[in-house]
Amino acid sequence: MQEQIVILDFGSQYTQVIARRIRECSVYSSIEKYDVSAERLAQLAPKGIILSGGPASVFDDTAPLPDRALLRLGVPVLGICYGLQLLAHYLGGKIKQAQKREYGKGSLIIQKDSPLFHGLPQTLQVWNSHGDQLLSLPRGFESVAITENSQFAVIQDLKRQRFGLQFHPEVIHTLRGKKVLDNFLRRVCRCGKKWTMRHYVDQAIGEIRERVGEEQVILGLSGGVDSSVTAALIHRAIGNRLTCIFVNNGLLRKGEAKAVRQLFGRNFKMSLQYENASAAFLRKLQGITAPERKRKIIGETFIKVFQQATARAGKAKFLAQGTLYPDVIESVPIAGNPAALIKSHHNVGGLPKKMKFELLEPLKRLFKDEVRRLGKELGLPKEVILRQPFPGPGLAVRILGEVTSGRLRILRLADAIVVAEMKANDWYYRVWQSFAVLLPVRSVGVMGDERTYDYTIALRLVDSKDGMTADWVKLPHELLERISTRIINEVKGVNRVCLDISSKPPATIEWE
Repeated sequence: MQEQIVILDFGSQYTQVIARRIRECSVYSSIEKYDVSAERLAQLAPKGIILSGGPASVFDDTAPLPDRALLRLGVPVLGICYGLQLLAHYLGGKIKQAQKREYGKGSLIIQKDSPLFHGLPQTLQVWNSHGDQLLSLPRGFESVAITENSQFAVIQDLKRQRFGLQFHPEVIHTLRGKKVLDNFLRRVCRCGKKWTMRHYVDQAIGEIRERVGEEQVILGLSGGVDSSVTAALIHRAIGNRLTCIFVNNGLLRKGEAKAVRQLFGRNFKMSLQYENASAAFLRKLQGITAPERKRKIIGETFIKVFQQATARAGKAKFLAQGTLYPDVIESVPIAGNPAALIKSHHNVGGLPKKMKFELLEPLKRLFKDEVRRLGKELGLPKEVILRQPFPGPGLAVRILGEVTSGRLRILRLADAIVVAEMKANDWYYRVWQSFAVLLPVRSVGVMGDERTYDYTIALRLVDSKDGMTADWVKLPHELLERISTRIINEVKGVNRVCLDISSKPPATIEWE
């Protein structure tokens, strides 16, 4: 049996982040609901168990509580935040609600030797998020490290291999947190470095086959990273029982519809249903200038077109989506999960009631960079897996004002030049996004001794880690000059190019 770490989920927004950090340490991890039976855990034969954090207090009447028998399985246990409090509560320690809640960055001072802190300095920057506090230790435990507000920030019982961290080692704000987890895996659980993304492919294929059985699956394919990797993975699992529906909304980049059909229909031999609804989308957008109204119309039209397409595709039980973990993390929690609701997401629970499908989301445990590595493992080309993010409403939100066929032609050509020059000069894969925006601004120019009165293109070139914040990219002046010159010379209807040098916040990456 493959060695693994089992994480018990008590509703933390970071549970999947813990799993991700363990994967980064080349160890397989699985997540179980907090109330999984000790018998089930014994069958999984974990090398160690991690109790996640969570929004509850051990004093709550509805506090999520695990099977106490898990502490008798004889495997190492690590409690994180709520997991520490729960561990201490079960074993006879005293917990109280803290007078001062400890939230955000803190300084951890290590006072005793512990396998968790092997190779680490005596003081660490950590991230706290808790309202309860440990007052006294359970029998057999000792305090290892303190913070300003806690004398028991890290506790351990070396004899029984039980550990508790009041901080969150899995988040990036804890600067050496991954090393702490790696020490738990190597020095406490004695795990080897055996797990790879190749193993994840095999595991995911097995899970898809078990869930789908002999049923049919439909997938809305956009050509973006997430839907492309989802399509490749499901196709590897069930072959032609997957039907991909590709809707051309008329708002795509130059040559995109042809490229998607070529890659998935011809190269990968997938069952691909092509729906050219360009005219319908442009008709609906006629005269519309408000950004949110544009988005709503595009979304509603897509649902209508997709519903009609699924009816033509034949009977299917599952609808596949390329939902990732960041889409799920703040969304409606799964029934029975004690996670606090933060916000809903368009990809989570957004199916119209008329569409009687079960959702299949094989990527929902992964982050974007992991999806890219998975795509590489599945044989997708670099142009797909490293493609820059592209908005669902397409070029419509990069045309300020009304969307017309003429304006789409101008933006497509300008955008194609931006992409081509960024790739030719080895910049495309080094930034988060680089694209053109068509402004509803016309100005006077001179071309060939003749007066012009044409549109303005703005260049948006930004770098980011996750899209939440972004800064504009300082491209070489020679490259900016070449992009500007080509657009003005080759795109009829444009006589001026500007550079957007605003960051996010206060500006957004997209203009609409």
